Amino acid sequence: MTELTHVDAQGRPTMVDVSAKAVTLRTAVAESRVRFPAAVARTLRDAGFATRKGPVFHTAIVAGVMAAKRTHELIPFCHPLALERCDVVIDMHDDDAVVRCTVSLHHRTGVEMEALTGASIAALTIYDMCKALSHEIVIADTRLMEKHGGKRDVRAGVAR
Repeated sequence: MTELTHVDAQGRPTMVDVSAKAVTLRTAVAESRVRFPAAVARTLRDAGFATRKGPVFHTAIVAGVMAAKRTHELIPFCHPLALERCDVVIDMHDDDAVVRCTVSLHHRTGVEMEALTGASIAALTIYDMCKALSHEIVIADTRLMEKHGGKRDVRAGVAR
């Protein structure tokens, strides 16, 4: 069984010491899905994906990038990282908005939490900007799609 990484020998919570790890290119991709009721998806398409609050997807992209850069302020024990890349892309698949956040940097620690935070906050921003249309919007399936550059690579939940 794998040991928890954020607990010391006495069982106390602690930040992981990455000082002895090698600096490598670390990349992570996370995805979150926003499920709209059909009528809401239709309304958004007809309005060019804008509401009275502004352009929904453009605003969500900015929010996702901002959140990824501040993950260490939100999640205990995440290392503060100077991200070298953070891309948030939002595409419609039927009545769902699929938010994909890709983050990378050269460092001793991975960026999974930054990618997950970016995708999550972008999805929450979409909800916030569209909630006047319906409270039946669902944020679902937030997950790590892949990561590379650390101790092990992962793709769609399968470790390699």
